[in-house]
Amino acid sequence: MSDLESPDAMPRLIAFLSSLLQKVAESNDPGRRIQPPQRISVFHGLTRPAISIRSYLERILKYANCSPSCFVVAFVYLERFAQQQPALPINSLNVHRLLITSVMVAAKFLDDIYYNNAYYAKVGGISTVEMNFLEVDFLFGLGFNLNVTPTAFHTYCSYLQREMLQQSPLAAMEDGRSQKLHLICFHEDEASHQKQELAV
Repeated sequence: MSDLESPDAMPRLIAFLSSLLQKVAESNDPGRRIQPPQRISVFHGLTRPAISIRSYLERILKYANCSPSCFVVAFVYLERFAQQQPALPINSLNVHRLLITSVMVAAKFLDDIYYNNAYYAKVGGISTVEMNFLEVDFLFGLGFNLNVTPTAFHTYCSYLQREMLQQSPLAAMEDGRSQKLHLICFHEDEASHQKQELAV
């Protein structure tokens, strides 16, 4: 995604991702709608954090100093996590911890130079011990499937660029039925991709 190197690309990507994740989190909040029981995990806070998802992502962008590609790969990881952990949907109580963990894991996997868990814990506003637990749970939740093929990476980049150009994040269904977010799920072992509906 060569456009990520342009000065205004990352703020637009952060704005888009935060808007998308806000919609996902709110649609999956407990009590919001009739939904299957949700599992409580180490990612859940007792209350919704005071910092917005956008401000949190901007903070991560400012202090993590990871490559722009990390945010695309973190998005891939979040989507994989949601697919593999359907009883643990992204909501307002866990989205912040999932974000800091996915960006940290992406930085460790992609970048030659990255900060340690203690540093990411400070950026994320949590303890180092908690950051360590989050990382382990996230890796197991992904089944240690961290590789993102070049084809899949470019497909996600194209998708994100297209959505950012439209300046509107993917919309949840608004017709009174149960809200599900339509995300693009790419099958990395195939040259093509297909759209699937995820109850994130």
